[in-house]
Amino acid sequence: MKFNNIKLIAIAVLISLTAYNCSDDDAPTGPTGPNFTGTYVQQDQMGRPAVNTVFVSSGSKDMFNTTIPSQQNAAYQAMFQTNLEALSPAYNTPTDANALGLTSAQFSGFLATDVLNVSLDGTTTFYDGTNVLTGRTLADDVITVELLLIFGGEDFSENPAFSDDHVDANDKPFLASFPYLASPW
Repeated sequence: MKFNNIKLIAIAVLISLTAYNCSDDDAPTGPTGPNFTGTYVQQDQMGRPAVNTVFVSSGSKDMFNTTIPSQQNAAYQAMFQTNLEALSPAYNTPTDANALGLTSAQFSGFLATDVLNVSLDGTTTFYDGTNVLTGRTLADDVITVELLLIFGGEDFSENPAFSDDHVDANDKPFLASFPYLASPW
């Protein structure tokens, strides 16, 4: 009988300790989502692929990346124009233009504001032969279009060796539904 009383007391103590240490609070104890406290600083921006990489001089990269787009043209257009003219023989004279009809001053002014324009009521594409820089689809050959606009001259015929990246397709086709990106290979 004494042994049974000890068992009962032990069970009672165990149940008491278990009940005492349990709580009805099932809230997670780890992180519950992003923590936006603190100070964050923008480190990079690239509205148009390769534009920042090619036209911003190396000593100015950090400053360009933290300049808000509405101030980029005033601060960087001259640098973009100098680098564009040094890079591309398609802009040998101030009146030379690209296929968009933009001179080096006009084109570099457009590029210096490094944002991706998006047409809200028309075709969204980087270039489809008619629409130019109205957005971007996954299948758009962005680098070839940029090379054509930089090196191709008024009708895309100048400097053909520099006007194509020769990458004409993805490794795998894009999906027809969300998430649209090709599956990893």
